[in-house]
Amino acid sequence: MNEEFREYGWEDEISDEGKEFVLLPEGDYDFTVSKVDRARHNGSEKVPPCNMAKVTITIWGEKDSIDITENLLLCNRFEWKLSQFFLALGLKKHGEPLRMNWGAVPGKRGKCHVYVDTYTKKDGSEGKSNKIKKFYAYDEQVETLSPKQPVYQQTYQQPQQAYQQPQQTYQQPAANGWKPGSF
Repeated sequence: MNEEFREYGWEDEISDEGKEFVLLPEGDYDFTVSKVDRARHNGSEKVPPCNMAKVTITIWGEKDSIDITENLLLCNRFEWKLSQFFLALGLKKHGEPLRMNWGAVPGKRGKCHVYVDTYTKKDGSEGKSNKIKKFYAYDEQVETLSPKQPVYQQTYQQPQQAYQQPQQTYQQPAANGWKPGSF
């Protein structure tokens, strides 16, 4: 069963009020891989059935962050995109083959180009969403629209306090060998 869905009982407590939809402007952004799920592509007119990595990527905007799910198909037709993704994370080196290690992907950071996709919703109205157009290799010099420090670090950064070692003083033992605080 999918961990993202859970049925509630009639008297269960709820608290999630949702969050406002954020649409980032087209541009280059820093990202962090939040999660990787293994899935299966059932096949289509252009692509045969194959394994698929459902990668949740957190894109760091100037004030907000958004999650984009990228479906990476594990077939030779999309080998270029898999290489581009692993190059962005620094897990693949230019010109060298790579054995994909999906366990090493969560938590990795990189840079990508995000665009605004316009589509038609089921009800016929126009919808917009962010999608990833390109992953940049780890060694490409790309200026991003992301803040210098990702939003999650700014929000949860703990204040640094200087720790001072307490001074220890030596006390001469009493004549009978008794020391205060000793047992």
